Formats: sequence, structure tokens, C-alpha cells
Amino acid sequence: MSKTQSNVQIKKEWDIVGARQMGREKAKELGFGTVDQARIATAISELARNIYLYAETGTITYEIVGDLNKIGLKIIASDDGPGISDISSAMEDGFSTSGGLGAGLPGVKRLMDNFDIESEDGKGTTITAIKWVRN
Repeated sequence: MSKTQSNVQIKKEWDIVGARQMGREKAKELGFGTVDQARIATAISELARNIYLYAETGTITYEIVGDLNKIGLKIIASDDGPGISDISSAMEDGFSTSGGLGAGLPGVKRLMDNFDIESEDGKGTTITAIKWVRN
């Protein structure tokens, strides 16, 4: 399967909406139902908001992935921000450094099928999440 990739730059708050809309459109094109489209859009909102709040700028990348048996939407949120010094704390429900609800990263992990986070202090963060189409 050939890889189709597109992205949205996150530089201002309004870009969060654009990232969410593009993700929902891609999910719909791949055949996700409305519930999974909403899950994907919510996950993208959280990832894009984190970029905006903590790193100021970054990129949300969408990639169609799959093999003979399944197809999915891979979302990569990357930035060159301050990084996450304590990933295990950041992955706990209720943890927040911005005064928010703390549902961000753990929520994204629950909404998606695959979730991976890489972060280095002072060098940024890359989060990769995949949702697979259920047939």
C-alpha cells in the first residue's frame, strides 16, 4: 500500500480547529463510522492543543497505513518544544501542568488503538497514534 501523507502546521490556536477538521475528513474517507470519526477528531484536538500550549509550534501529520488485512489512520504530533520531563506522570489521569483536566495524553491513548510517545528535555516531543478501521 502506498503511503499518503499530509499535515497541518500548528502555530496559532485556530490551527487546532483545522487539524481536527482535516483528521475527521481523512477518517471519513477511510470509512470510519461517525463515532470513530469523533474519537479521532478529539484525539487530534488534544494533541494539537498540547503543541500550542507547551511548544507553541509543531505539526500534526496524517498518514494512511495498512496491509492486506487492515487499514488505519496514523497521526503524528511533533514539536521542538521543551519536551516532557516525566512521561509516566504525564500519562496519569488527572495530571496537568496547565491547570486543565489532565485528560489529554491518557485520553488520546484510550481513544486510539496504538499510542507511542517519545520526548527529550529541551528537544521536543513526538506522539504517534493509530486508529484502525473496524470491518
